Amino acid sequence: MTTRVHQDHSLLRTLARVAFHLAALAAVCAPLPLALAALSGIGHRWVDILAQFTGPAVLPAVLLTVAFLLIRQWGWAIASAAMTALLLIAVWPQWFPDKGKPREDAPVVRLYSANLYYLNEDVAAIRSSIEAADPDVVILIELGEEATRQVDTILDGYPHRVASVRLDVTRGPSRSVIASRYPLRALPDPPDGLHSVGASADSPLGRLNVIGVHLTRPWPYQYQWGQISQTMALTDIRGTLTGPTIVAGDFNSVSSARIGRQVKADMGLIPAPGVAGTWPTALPPVLGITIDQVWRSSDLALISRKLGKANGSDHLPVVTEFTLAAD
Repeated sequence: MTTRVHQDHSLLRTLARVAFHLAALAAVCAPLPLALAALSGIGHRWVDILAQFTGPAVLPAVLLTVAFLLIRQWGWAIASAAMTALLLIAVWPQWFPDKGKPREDAPVVRLYSANLYYLNEDVAAIRSSIEAADPDVVILIELGEEATRQVDTILDGYPHRVASVRLDVTRGPSRSVIASRYPLRALPDPPDGLHSVGASADSPLGRLNVIGVHLTRPWPYQYQWGQISQTMALTDIRGTLTGPTIVAGDFNSVSSARIGRQVKADMGLIPAPGVAGTWPTALPPVLGITIDQVWRSSDLALISRKLGKANGSDHLPVVTEFTLAAD
């Protein structure tokens, strides 16, 4: 004979199962809009925002799959594994772009690029980070007032320097600097609306064009089409250059999203892999977003890309090595 207590327990178990499956469905499907946004190629600003977060979603999807396996929820484990696979397909162009084939016995140039954050006054940390990377060329974005005052300390050993004009339009006064162990010749100033600095270095690779750039945020906007128009201006600069070229800095976009696709299509540049995220430093790199990009022309080959030592900024620096590409 079924008692009221047994009926109540049966109802509670049923409700618990329903709640579990609803929660599992929500957890498995949560990254789906991100993957679809990245795979769609749609350039609308709200779709583009979602596409920025595909990389950080991979680890939680993997952990969710493992959790389902541990509690023997085989169906949900398969569904979660499928979602993980979809995310990996979406993030593949960002994480595993072509590195190029290095020319045998060609010299290597190491580049350090970083958004220092304009309120960062930790000069010792900035200097220590650069020393640890031991680069040949340094690109610093958002060099604030204190860092500018102590630039000789920060860039000791890099006597050749080219700096942008001071930028006061956005959050606070800052400028961008390229410093090098090799002689530099400044490139023409960028057009209004684009914050960048460019130089040509007499490097072991020959004449090496280097551009440091800082694009506006995708949201909230300075102006809605800011990133696109700034990338168009950068394309105009790129069109004036011949020979090996590196463009690095804070693009406020991952390489597989709208701006990255524009850079590839219009400038013919190739991104360095972005497996480890650069922003924000409050999160582990595996959960970060790789908005600090390093792009190269096809006559260069990428040897390595890694994150540098923290420098007091909310962005991690990127250390890359390049050589000439094989013909």
